[in-house]
Amino acid sequence: MKPAPFCILDEVDAPLDDANVGKFTNMIRKFSDNSQFIIVTHNKQTMASVDVIYGVTMQEPGVSKLVPVDFRSLN
Repeated sequence: MKPAPFCILDEVDAPLDDANVGKFTNMIRKFSDNSQFIIVTHNKQTMASVDVIYGVTMQEPGVSKLVPVDFRSLN
């Protein structure tokens, strides 16, 4: 089977407790060898396990700004 090139997941970790968020992030890490995952989340544990975070901020009313943080360069 050919895996999808990317998957978008929106708040799928919201109903999970901490133990299951850990299992979820481990599963994503394993599958990320073959697919890229875009995860929309507010969960701190999920955000702590990623390679890159893209945040959106609005410093001026009506003007959004993308703020990328690449953790891969820190290793």
